[in-house]
Amino acid sequence: MLTEQILSNAQIVTADRVFNGTVVVRNGLITHIDECSSRLPQAQDLHGDYLLPGLIELHTDNLEKHMTPRPGVDWPSTSAILSHDAQIVAAGITTVFDALSIGDVNPKGNRMQKLSAMLEGIASANTAGLTRAEHRLHLRCELCHPDTLSVFRDLVEHPLVQLVSVMDHSPGQRQFALEAKYREYYMGKYHLTTLQMDEFILTQVANSREFSDRYRRAIVEDCLARGLSVASHDDATLAHVEESARLGMTIAEFPTSLEAARASHRLGMSVLMGAPNIVRGGSHSGNVAAADLAKEGLLDILSSDYYPASLLQAAFMLAAQDNQCDLPQTVGMVSRAPAQAAGLNDRGEIRVGLRADLIHARNQDGMPVIQQVWRQAKRVF
Repeated sequence: MLTEQILSNAQIVTADRVFNGTVVVRNGLITHIDECSSRLPQAQDLHGDYLLPGLIELHTDNLEKHMTPRPGVDWPSTSAILSHDAQIVAAGITTVFDALSIGDVNPKGNRMQKLSAMLEGIASANTAGLTRAEHRLHLRCELCHPDTLSVFRDLVEHPLVQLVSVMDHSPGQRQFALEAKYREYYMGKYHLTTLQMDEFILTQVANSREFSDRYRRAIVEDCLARGLSVASHDDATLAHVEESARLGMTIAEFPTSLEAARASHRLGMSVLMGAPNIVRGGSHSGNVAAADLAKEGLLDILSSDYYPASLLQAAFMLAAQDNQCDLPQTVGMVSRAPAQAAGLNDRGEIRVGLRADLIHARNQDGMPVIQQVWRQAKRVF
């Protein structure tokens, strides 16, 4: 049975322009795009608001906040996943890669113990049709943890896994090239004493020397053999980027310097930065600003990271800045580009033949306010 929806009188944001028109959807797919308003009585009038492609989020830790809403508090996994899902859809995200962290860098943490519950909870909610966004999995592999490789090999077979990133958060590496910054961050975040911090640093440095290089090569090799997208994380130098590209990684997550971003772009890696970096006006850890990369033509993908609502807001803010990026380009950073990077060729833009993953948003003094969201033509918000 054919089902048809007509969304009319909308500012339609396609891959290359914005125009007032109509989108017709049948059986979950976009079938027609017209540069005029429909006069059919069944057409839904969007009153000149924006119609955008559903957002695609490659890297978010948001689920962890729902699994552990307070330190020491474990929340039931299904309830946590559905709360996370509701927040994701309300932000206009129709496809989300939930990040599961393998290898705990919190000396007081229990991330590893929650992995199975999180993975099975996501899979069960998806299968039961309880989630409104489409959930996939992103395995974040902390290379300086002794158990990372074995746990990765246990989880990578899961059919929802489609993206993997590798990282080393030990002192002296990438984001924490300066030990003083490492101490400041971890002692502040995890409330460690000086003695506890000293012991933790010794352990992390030793683990990095023993495991990181070997695990990096093995994980990337396994991913490429399975056709999975692989991302580097926090590359800081030309040497870091050259190693990532040589191993076959195609996404550069959060390069910390202009040098690393330029090298990533030159070597064909998609540069991913945090949308909160745009909204806040810079990096909270003092690294390169995403807006500066946009001015240099080096920014390809935005991720909400820890704040889902930042994704669409950042796209609109970036388009309003003096950086030669227009709205179709910045919306592409949160839809088309992440879809392509993850190998999702059926979504990511408003184009005939693609999935009807769509957002109706109203521009309120420069702030996009989401009114409706559809996934495969089904209204989910």
